Amino acid sequence: MRSKFTEQLQTLNNKIVEMGEKVTQSITLAIKALVGKDVESAKQIMQADTIINHLQKQIENICFDLLIQQQPVAKDLRLVTAALKMVTDMERIGDHAADISEMTILLGQNSRIDLFPHISKMATETMLMLNAGIEAYVTRNIAMAHDVIAYDDVVDELFNVTKADIIRSIANRQTEGEDAADLLLVAKYLERIGDHTTNIAEWVIYALQTTESVDADTDQV
Repeated sequence: MRSKFTEQLQTLNNKIVEMGEKVTQSITLAIKALVGKDVESAKQIMQADTIINHLQKQIENICFDLLIQQQPVAKDLRLVTAALKMVTDMERIGDHAADISEMTILLGQNSRIDLFPHISKMATETMLMLNAGIEAYVTRNIAMAHDVIAYDDVVDELFNVTKADIIRSIANRQTEGEDAADLLLVAKYLERIGDHTTNIAEWVIYALQTTESVDADTDQV
């Protein structure tokens, strides 16, 4: 019975990694489409969001099977619960990739405004955060999860700098104000991705801290 549980838990980990890779890929392609003003690619990214949603359902089903059929002990129960919470945040990150693509479509190929440099930097940093958050869960690395949470300050600072740049642009070039406002939404979506990744790391810490305390209590008995 325990070997079956271990096998299913490994399948769960693999699916979480797969979903994380799909989400990261969506963000990467969304930013690339935005930079290149590639409306057709942006439309494809929005359609591909269904793949992420399907992976979420698969992971939820694995978690429910583990909870109902395997009746995990306390420390494993926390890991499965954390996975359920994590995929919700991952799905919302995928939604934000679609949101960014929608902004690309709204801006269109004729937009005269350039992408503010800090937006690309924000995208890079949020993807690093996401990959580290997922790795922290899979490798049971509580220190890495703490690092992810701390790194959210970097993304927040980039958002503040980008927001200030965009506000100045609106003041100086009012004819491009609507396009600049759309880019501000893009920056906000990236900032929210950082927040969701922080949530993922917090659930990792919850699961592992509780696991460690359970193990310690067991050793004392």
